Amino acid sequence: MIRVILADDHELLRSGLVSILESEPEIRVIAVCADGPSAVRESARLRPDLVLMDVEMPGGDGISAIAPLLEASPETRVMVLTLFDLDEYVAGALRAGASGFLIKTTPPRELIAAVKTCAAGEATFGPSVMARLVQSYIERPDPANAPAGAAELTSRELEVLRQMARGLSNAEIGRELHLAETTVKSHVAHVLLKLGVRDRVQAVVVAHTTGMLG
Repeated sequence: MIRVILADDHELLRSGLVSILESEPEIRVIAVCADGPSAVRESARLRPDLVLMDVEMPGGDGISAIAPLLEASPETRVMVLTLFDLDEYVAGALRAGASGFLIKTTPPRELIAAVKTCAAGEATFGPSVMARLVQSYIERPDPANAPAGAAELTSRELEVLRQMARGLSNAEIGRELHLAETTVKSHVAHVLLKLGVRDRVQAVVVAHTTGMLG
């Protein structure tokens, strides 16, 4: 069971999101909050698997709540869910420690899938968000700055990295490359290790900024 806390100041939207999430038997919304500070308090008390966090809330914004929330509940993962995929929101959420970022126009089925993926330990970003994120970090590719381990990537690991750059999850990469999801997970782990990064988002940013993807 994936235990979720939802933080959003719009009551009607909260109700809709709860209905969508709890239509999936594997997901349970254990608390709803109207601002960032209350999400921090509830996370410290309930230790959820995932917090779905809005950005702009009158009682305290979501991005500034991410770091104290993760300090209070280190095993919890945070996914930002907002109307606007602005560069400053995406970058701010990542710096604070968010593991995912989706816009509120995401279809219900994709939202449920993203919650499952994020709770399972994968960074989760919609394709448009991933594109904006990468673009915001890129000035120009500099192959000279590529990590030493980049040369050790196998052709299959490089192909997996290309699919990661498209914003695909492990399951989606498996379908694309005709591989078992467990095999993809192993390839992703090797990519992260060789590039010396902590998650797939950092791997994609490194790959783009150093020209690894061509």
